[in-house]
Amino acid sequence: MAVRRWDPFRDLLGIQNEMNRLFGRTYGPGASAEAETQGSWVPPLDVYETQDRYVITAELAGMTTADIEITVEDNVLTLRGDRKFYGDVPDFYPKGTPTSEAFHRIERRFGPFQRRVALPQGSDTGKIEASMSEGLLTIEVAKAAQARPVRVQVKAGPGSPGGGEMSGSPLGKERG
Repeated sequence: MAVRRWDPFRDLLGIQNEMNRLFGRTYGPGASAEAETQGSWVPPLDVYETQDRYVITAELAGMTTADIEITVEDNVLTLRGDRKFYGDVPDFYPKGTPTSEAFHRIERRFGPFQRRVALPQGSDTGKIEASMSEGLLTIEVAKAAQARPVRVQVKAGPGSPGGGEMSGSPLGKERG
């Protein structure tokens, strides 16, 4: 049997993790998550970078381009929309209910949503394109010209190999 050294902090960390999990489940995500998302559902999205742009892809099945609004303010891209419930069925039944649909299960989320994505420094917010195909919204944000890497040519100076003649000290005058 291996002897293991007792660490009192290990138990405290375990208790702290359990409490965080409990409060997170009970009270929902913290204020920081609320700043990014709002609404009755949140569409999943991916954000990635290519050599010349940032790409945001959001899963918006069942929506059209008319259901979506994209704005950019202070380098924060905001995606808003409203996924409608099937046809003209009233918001969650009761009232006069007789409809031709008889749902046995409803697992898809409906209603308004908002996602906010902070754009990286060096995004060119004047060059944003959005397209939608097969339920996927793709937003492409160009990188600003200065954000792209630039190779700088190093020239040989006076006194270095391949450079010109050197007169006096490196500063050009001797101090005495």
